[in-house]
Amino acid sequence: MTPYNLGRRTLAEFLGTLFLLSAVIGSGIMAERLAGGNAAIALLCNTVATGAILIVLIQLFGPISGAHFNPAVTLMFAAKGQTRRGEALAYIPAQIIGAVLGGWLAHLMFAMPLFEVSTKMRDGVGQYVSEFVATFGLVATILGVGRFRADTVPVAVGLYITAAYWFTASTSFANPAVTLARSLTNSFSGIAPSSVPGFIIAQAAGVTAAACLFGWLLDVREPSRSS
Repeated sequence: MTPYNLGRRTLAEFLGTLFLLSAVIGSGIMAERLAGGNAAIALLCNTVATGAILIVLIQLFGPISGAHFNPAVTLMFAAKGQTRRGEALAYIPAQIIGAVLGGWLAHLMFAMPLFEVSTKMRDGVGQYVSEFVATFGLVATILGVGRFRADTVPVAVGLYITAAYWFTASTSFANPAVTLARSLTNSFSGIAPSSVPGFIIAQAAGVTAAACLFGWLLDVREPSRSS
C-alpha cells in the first residue's frame, strides 16, 4: 500500500502525464523544425525523446501513484481490483487535464499558438489495427514484466513504445489522453479530431483483449481436482 494520500497520487498522475505530452509534442515540433523535411529523421527524434521520458517518469512517479499516465491502464487496473474506484475517478480526469496542458506547454515553449486543432487525418483499417496492437502490447508489457521483473517495468515500457513507434502504422498512441491532447496540436505529432474516436475504440479493444488474455496466461493457480 502506497504511503501517499489520494491527493498526492492524483497530482503525480497529473504531472507525469503533463510532462509526457510536453515531451511527445515538444520533441515532435523540434524534430520537424530541424529535420529539413526528412520525415524519418523527425520520427526517430520524436521516438527517442518519448521512450526516454517514459522511463524517467515511470521511475519518478511509479512509487507514488503507479505511474499510469493513461486512462486505459487505470481502467484495466481498476477492473482487476488493483486500483480502487475512487482512485480511478481521480486519476482519469487528472491524466486528461495533464495531457492537454502538457500540449499547451509545448506550444508555449516553441512560441506556437496556444489553441490549435490538428488537420492530420489518421484514418483507415491499418491505423485502427495498429492502435489495437500498440495498446495490446503495452498492456501485455505492463502485466507480464510487472509479474516477473517489476523493477524493470520503466525500461520495458519505454523500450516497447520506442519500438512500437516504428512497427505500427499509427506510431503507437496507445493512450486515450494522449490521443485527445494530440488532436489539439497542428504539429508533427497531431491527429485530426475526427480520427480520435476510432483510435480510442481500438485502444479500448486492445486493453480489454490484453487484460483478458494475460489475466489467464499469468494465472499460475492449479485447477481444482475432485477427490
